[in-house]
Parts: sequence; structure tokens; C-alpha cells
Amino acid sequence: MEPFRVHILGCGSALPTLRHFASSQVVEMRGKLFMVDCGEGTQMQLRRSRIRFTKISAVFISHLHGDHCFGLIGMLSTFGLLGRTARLDVYGPAPLGDVMRQQMKIFCHDFDYEVVFHDVDTRQQQVVYEDRSLTVETVPLEHRMPCCGYLFREKPTLPHIRRDVLDAYHIPVSQINNIKAGADWVSEDGERVSNSLLVEPADPPRSYAYCSDTRYIPNLASRIKGVSVLYHESTYTEEYVALAEKYMHSTAQQAAMVARDAEAGKLVLGHYSSRCEDEKILLDEAKQIFPDSMLANEGLTIDVE
Repeated sequence: MEPFRVHILGCGSALPTLRHFASSQVVEMRGKLFMVDCGEGTQMQLRRSRIRFTKISAVFISHLHGDHCFGLIGMLSTFGLLGRTARLDVYGPAPLGDVMRQQMKIFCHDFDYEVVFHDVDTRQQQVVYEDRSLTVETVPLEHRMPCCGYLFREKPTLPHIRRDVLDAYHIPVSQINNIKAGADWVSEDGERVSNSLLVEPADPPRSYAYCSDTRYIPNLASRIKGVSVLYHESTYTEEYVALAEKYMHSTAQQAAMVARDAEAGKLVLGHYSSRCEDEKILLDEAKQIFPDSMLANEGLTIDVE
């Protein structure tokens, strides 16, 4: 299977701490790199992770709170200073486009690459990016301002050829595409070999959902049903559930409820409050409801399986 990984660059919340950087991740799918959110300090984390700046083809911004987008203009400037020529696509709520264009007019003129901004409707779940191998959908969230998550999905692949069977029946390589498409093989003597003997099932498509920031939404699980890996904000412990309700964030326990109801393969907790000095408390609360939970941390790479 081709790599499908999530690189955690930052998993803290609004107030800076010495433990965590502001929100940012890089999703690596089938040789492509996509950034999700770009908080302050993202460039430094890219350097530490040894991810190549030039390979990032698109940036997806969830909402216009600074801890999710203050690093964007600095990164765009750095791309220009590095001599980038490849187009960069940026997806986010409509007001971001106005801000970004004004900032680029002041700080990023005379660069040799194009930045194309795409408005996303945070109220709708819809595909905003698609290529031959994957799609990216918006996932409506509920926060103090328009906000959405992003759902990365592989497209189904063709079944795997059984080379041993092809060799046994002396089937020419030129027939592989037909067999992958479902055809049987008929020899010169008229012997028919069923397609089911010639192939093994394709790998099941993998998916990754990024959900930050949001209050607890009971029906969110239905939007991401069966997701392989779910990143869900867990700003607070249950001790601060009143603050979670006030500021429209989630507790680790609520994140685990979403993962459980979505039948997710794995839950990754993040967006930690500066109040929390030991994230293990969050993990313990989540595991009571969804055992396959883990903590995000800077430098962590998660394989989506």
C-alpha cells in the first residue's frame, strides 16, 4: 500500500505554551502533501520534520482564529524566497481570501508562483478537492465562528493481480488491465479461468478526518462514519466542561464519544488547553469510552491504516 500518513506539526490551542505549537498538520497521501491549518511557528516545525516545503501542493484552513492561520502569510513568503514556481491552492472560509490577498500585496509581490484561493462553505459537507486517487471533503463544525473540518478519502483501487496464477496459465502481461477490470481469461484452447482466481481483493480505501475546533456535535459521527483515523479537538477535561460549552470546544470524553459512534479505527486527541499540564488526563478520560485513543504531539507521524 502507498503511504498515507499524518505529520503533527502543532497540537496546542490559542495561548502559546512551551510544550506545544499552534495547530498545523501535513497529510501525506499517495506521494502528495497537503497542509491542514497553519498556526504560528509552522515553518519551524516543517524544518524540524524535514518535510520539503516545495512538495506541499495545497493548504486547508479550518477557520479564522489566529492559532489556525497566523503562520500562513509567513509560509507563503518563504515559498517565494525559496524560488517556488509550482502553483499553491489554499482552501478556507471566504474572508480568508480577502485577508490573504491584501497581505500578499504588501509582503509577497514579485514571486514566481501563483496562489489560488478557493472559498469553502463551512455549512456544507462537500468535495472541495479531487484528483485521480483521492478526495477532500469539508465537514461542518460548530464553533464561535464559521468552521469546518476536512475529510481525506482514498478512492477505491483495482484488485491485485495474482502473478503466480498468471504464470501458471501463461497469461500475457497485455491482459492485466482487462483482468483488473473484471475480465475472465480464455485460453487459445477455450479454457476459461474465472476472474476470481486471477485477482485478490483491493485494499480497502483509507480515510482521515480532521475535526478542530468544535463543540460536541452528536450527529458528527454520521458524517465521518467508518473513518480510519479521527483527529478531534480535546481542549478540556471533564472538569472544565462548562468552559467547553461556553467557548464551543470539546472535552476528551466528548471526542471519544464521536469516535465511538463513528466506529473510527483510531482517535487522535489534540488542541490542548494551556491549562492542561499533563495530557495523560485527557487520554485516560478518552480511553474510558474509546480504548483506541492516542495523544497528538509535535513530531509524531501517524500511519493511517
